[in-house]
Amino acid sequence: MTDKTIPFSLRDEHETEMRRTMVAIYEALQEKGYNPISQLVGYILSEDPTYITTHNNARSLVRRIDRDELLQVLVKEYLGVDN
Repeated sequence: MTDKTIPFSLRDEHETEMRRTMVAIYEALQEKGYNPISQLVGYILSEDPTYITTHNNARSLVRRIDRDELLQVLVKEYLGVDN
């Protein structure tokens, strides 16, 4: 009998959820006619939630994401590293 156990990582799941949340925020900003990248960068740099629309609960969603953790994930993704 072959063991078909798949390793489960809470970190991977957390990053996947963060990605889903960021996509939802991006889409809400886009729907309201904002430049999502500029708005998200403004929020990340300032932590001022008014950069994020309340449309589709986006402002509430962005407050659930730890900015330091988000920046770490963004830099890792940009550089293509896993650690």
